Amino acid sequence: MSWCFGKAGYVLPKTAWSPALFPASRLVTTAKPGIVYGLYFPTLKRIAHCGLVESVRNDLIYGLEGNTSLAGSREGDGVYRKVRHKRTIYRYADWFK
Repeated sequence: MSWCFGKAGYVLPKTAWSPALFPASRLVTTAKPGIVYGLYFPTLKRIAHCGLVESVRNDLIYGLEGNTSLAGSREGDGVYRKVRHKRTIYRYADWFK
């Protein structure tokens, strides 16, 4: 996420630690393009993967996720478009406000 925001000319966020992308001051309750979303991993007891909302259609979030694979690994081989149901998203953060 930090790389994407940096390429777009934004100084923040600047971290590779996905939980740090969701400070209380940035949390929002709805998805829209440009919002960062976090996925909670119960085995790690924290947000352990994130993506950037590309679009929202009904209950589906269309997003861009780095460090993933077609199979959905969080230790993947590239950047992929992913479709996730809203109920699988743990947190949303707005880095434009």
